[in-house]
Amino acid sequence: KSFVNIMYGCNNFCSYCIVPYVRGRERSREPESVLEECKRLVDQGVQEITLLGQNVNSYRGGGSEFSELLRRVDALGVPRIRFMTSHPKDLSDELIQVMAEEPKICRHLHLPLQSGSTEILDKMNRRYTKESYLRLVDKLRAACPDISITTDIIVGFPGETEDDFLETMDVVRKVRYDSAYTFIYSKRTGTPAAVMENQVPEAVVKDRFNRLLEEVQTIAADVCSRFEGSIQDVLVEEVNHQDPELVTGRMSSNIVVHFKGDASLIGKIVPVKLTSCRNFYYIGEPVQA
Repeated sequence: KSFVNIMYGCNNFCSYCIVPYVRGRERSREPESVLEECKRLVDQGVQEITLLGQNVNSYRGGGSEFSELLRRVDALGVPRIRFMTSHPKDLSDELIQVMAEEPKICRHLHLPLQSGSTEILDKMNRRYTKESYLRLVDKLRAACPDISITTDIIVGFPGETEDDFLETMDVVRKVRYDSAYTFIYSKRTGTPAAVMENQVPEAVVKDRFNRLLEEVQTIAADVCSRFEGSIQDVLVEEVNHQDPELVTGRMSSNIVVHFKGDASLIGKIVPVKLTSCRNFYYIGEPVQA
């Protein structure tokens, strides 16, 4: 696996985030430069390339949009392509179409929610609403029914009420994320949110965080189990740390799989029957060709 930065900086100025102040405004690399780097990696035998940017959906290198760059990277012949992070306000129909049409693009999208409350999203300067986010998820699932969606959620943003928090819980239940990175809001000096009124008491934030975490984990365990009994391609990454007779890898959906094997399989894509779901990962058996 290898990672390729396609852009640097950020133009979004989310009110809780320091990134635009320390990394500057968005700067997209020229597509030829990105493609040259990716081609070198393919020639070296890299099996999976992840395209990186603070908001890859706003890539505009050489006048090209991100969906066009994805197609050109796909044409290089790398077996798997991932990308992150995607900002919901810039996720285009063209990008969804490319994901649906190109099987080498992994069936996984990290789509940060941050909050399910439209009012809090406005205070965060996220520039989308709860309703527009849910419509986006519906579009993604219509185009790619097998897609795994993961997210980021912040609990306790200044001014968040219990009703706002319940809006977040509502989105979690409707989307049914494969996993979610949950965070307690923390002040970043120099950001607008740091000086906002109505900072939420610590005890209230911790209670909400624990409730959210329980809901996310319960749903994710159920969602993960949908692949049990199927055969999936797994890119082997390493020998398992707990059991040296096992190797560990990831499916296209980014779910972790452990199965019997040795170090000679590292870097190979292996068909594996998923015999047992263990909440957030699988135990499997390699399928003989």
